[in-house]
Amino acid sequence: MFVAAVRSVLTYVLVSLYVLIVAPIGMLIAIVTGYVDHLHWLGHGGVRLACALAGIKVRMAGRPPIERAVVYCSNHESNVDPPILFDVLHPAMRVLYKRELDAIPVLARSFRMGGFLPIDRGNRDAAMKSIEAGADAIRKGRSFLIFPEGTRSRTSELLPFKKGGFIMAIRAQAPIVPVAVQGGRAAMHRGSWIVRPATVSVRVGEPIETAGYTVEDRHALIARVKEAIEILLAEGPIR
Repeated sequence: MFVAAVRSVLTYVLVSLYVLIVAPIGMLIAIVTGYVDHLHWLGHGGVRLACALAGIKVRMAGRPPIERAVVYCSNHESNVDPPILFDVLHPAMRVLYKRELDAIPVLARSFRMGGFLPIDRGNRDAAMKSIEAGADAIRKGRSFLIFPEGTRSRTSELLPFKKGGFIMAIRAQAPIVPVAVQGGRAAMHRGSWIVRPATVSVRVGEPIETAGYTVEDRHALIARVKEAIEILLAEGPIR
């Protein structure tokens, strides 16, 4: 525990320094040039630095489709899931994230400039604006990552799926790619700040087409995607 705690502090300090130094430079370049994809490259660098320092290894099964815009839909075990999936699934992926993260000023600003979209589930009008903005970005060729459970599950059982990300995919008529992540809970327990060395497995399923679906069909689509993720989870961690 002591070694993990010390290693965690080192990880937080060095990654925070990385963000504080690199993010402003990246944002300045984006403001001057109007180009933002380099912000994603810098984000990948930060995630890989954090994983190396914390002792987190990632194993993947399945091929993430990057030749067209899709919506990656994953279960959520731990706080390590979002950065790991951001890094391994797509070189320039956007994320639909909880608005509470906007409380971190530098990170929130870089999120917005990189095309990430906050969703305020307590404000329906604001949430729908984010969903429409996401659908428009997908139509322009940008892939997104969503966590439909809305929060981390304490068990291996999936929580009920929220519909916002599915409406976004339907509006854009974009495929949904089911993703199962396992091992994150061993790396970072809910309520703990300590990051432990662990191996995180990421299984990527086959795209589920939304062509022909309407918003009224969202519940059927949710059930289909949830079942696909459950099947991937049943395969267990990658050995």
